[in-house]
Amino acid sequence: MPAKKKAKKSKAKPKAKAKAKVKKPAAKAKKKPAPKAKVKAKRKPNPAFMKPLRPDDALAAVIGPQAKPRTEITKAIWDYIKKNGLQDKTVRTQINADDKLRAVFNGRGAVSMFEMTKLVNAHLIA
Repeated sequence: MPAKKKAKKSKAKPKAKAKAKVKKPAAKAKKKPAPKAKVKAKRKPNPAFMKPLRPDDALAAVIGPQAKPRTEITKAIWDYIKKNGLQDKTVRTQINADDKLRAVFNGRGAVSMFEMTKLVNAHLIA
């Protein structure tokens, strides 16, 4: 009779069953009192912008001779530009000067709205 072959035992260890993690009950969170709503203080304007400045003769022809704060002067110039249709139709950041504004813009026919305030500041008297 033929001898029975013995089955080889595998050396690999059987896999251990994964243990389910037991969750601990979470500690109760302490409630914090609701933060009080802060009343937002109204922003105060910079006093340098609110100081009345007198325009020179060239600028007074556009906005009038009375002293105004810088912010009001800029608004008055924009009102003049819109009233007379001086903003360029294609390049909206460009201002086309008429005869009165040309004196304020140092003889230039067109200026950028970003350099306009720099040119206007040269015509303000403290």
